[in-house]
Amino acid sequence: MRGYFGVGIENLSKAHNAGALYRTAHAFGADFVFAFGERLPTRLLQQVDTSKVGRHVPFYCYSGLEEMVLPNGCALVGVELCAHARELPEFEHPSRAVYVFGPERGDLSSDVLDHCHSVIKIPTRFCLNVGIACAVVMYDRGLSLGSWGARKGFGASNKGYKT
Repeated sequence: MRGYFGVGIENLSKAHNAGALYRTAHAFGADFVFAFGERLPTRLLQQVDTSKVGRHVPFYCYSGLEEMVLPNGCALVGVELCAHARELPEFEHPSRAVYVFGPERGDLSSDVLDHCHSVIKIPTRFCLNVGIACAVVMYDRGLSLGSWGARKGFGASNKGYKT
């Protein structure tokens, strides 16, 4: 798979959720992680970061969206459970993308949503924990961009499936 991606959060509501988000992003091969809005103290991130993301993946902390600079050709993708969002199974992930998640006790700001190239949602009945939502989106990204190749023995007819 070619390209790159970053994962971040706006207005973090719980420090432990940042740790889960960053660990998940690291596990799925994110090239960088970030936070903006209310600043997340580095000391606090170190306390909740069990995979030591900072040693392996750059972490950026911005005061707001206007401070963040995206590379040319990189799509900002908001992940939000809202009516106008596209459902994740129908979404074509860009090869160069930055995924931004909102806080669990709120939504992505209208400013962020206005700057997104796409807004996607996981088709669930209610919001998920931000670390779990990150895992679902990153797994879908890997599947749709061919990170792991095609599944063997499964298809429209489920040939090879033994009951």
